[in-house]
Amino acid sequence: MIIYDLKCEKGHKFEGWFSDRLAFEDQKSKKLIACPICESFEVEMVPSSVAIMGKNIRESKKENLKNISPMKALQVFHEYLDKNFDDVGSRFADVALKMHRGEEDKKNIKGTTTRDEEEILKKEGVQFIKVPMPELDS
Repeated sequence: MIIYDLKCEKGHKFEGWFSDRLAFEDQKSKKLIACPICESFEVEMVPSSVAIMGKNIRESKKENLKNISPMKALQVFHEYLDKNFDDVGSRFADVALKMHRGEEDKKNIKGTTTRDEEEILKKEGVQFIKVPMPELDS
């Protein structure tokens, strides 16, 4: 998978994961890619720091990524979530609904929900993903 930096027509930046550039172009033409903030289908790739690194640096990083275990990859992903998402704990559903309704500013949040809360979020059209929380050794 390749992670591309994307931007919608309103300037919202987000990431997309694709097998290659052709997959991005194909999904874009079918309007399968939407901005997670405003839901615009008018998206484009934007330069990222990874894309402008020298080839030698990219190749060495690629070699390192080939040797990463699934558990390590999940740990790195959770570290990213910890740095870039506000933890709202068990208030996730309430905060997500308020943001969806425009009662609170939109931001990256993480937290926990019950099955009933997940059903409410789905019925309201709130987009969210569930990420497993494995026990990670320190």
